Amino acid sequence: MVQCEMCGAETPSPKTVKIEGAELQVCDDCAEFGTEVQTKDTTSTSTKYSTSGGGSSSTSSSTSSGGSSSSGGRRRDLYDEMEEVAEDYDQRIRNAREQNDLTQEELANQINEKVSLIRKLEHGDMLPSDEVQKKLESHLNISLTMAQESGDEEWESGGSDSGLTLGDMVERKD
Repeated sequence: MVQCEMCGAETPSPKTVKIEGAELQVCDDCAEFGTEVQTKDTTSTSTKYSTSGGGSSSTSSSTSSGGSSSSGGRRRDLYDEMEEVAEDYDQRIRNAREQNDLTQEELANQINEKVSLIRKLEHGDMLPSDEVQKKLESHLNISLTMAQESGDEEWESGGSDSGLTLGDMVERKD
């Protein structure tokens, strides 16, 4: 017997189901949470999904060698395209408002938002929505997003020339 990959129950005949983009072997009870995938064992020679309306779906093999998503088979991750709000967005808003000699009330009226929203943004209590961010950026002529850098520069190590390892830095309590 095979174990259901979703709930862990033992099942004699698992079904291959696509749930949120992942193909899982699940029991009959969990199969209702996804779309059943036709496998090569069925009479159809196609490896397309049974309910797909796309027509030109690629094969179900997803063992590509990682890397670029421009191959057409995989959709790009939306989070890769999103710009992150800068950590100091609250200071940027406050400084720009003060440079334009505006009170919080005047700024709120000019961009047609509530004063409490401006106050919360300037205190860093909440992040601006995309719409409010665009209003503030255009009205105050500022950017609230982080500058796009070439990748994970903040995660780079000190390099091999530094000579220190984690073991050099740790103090044991023996």
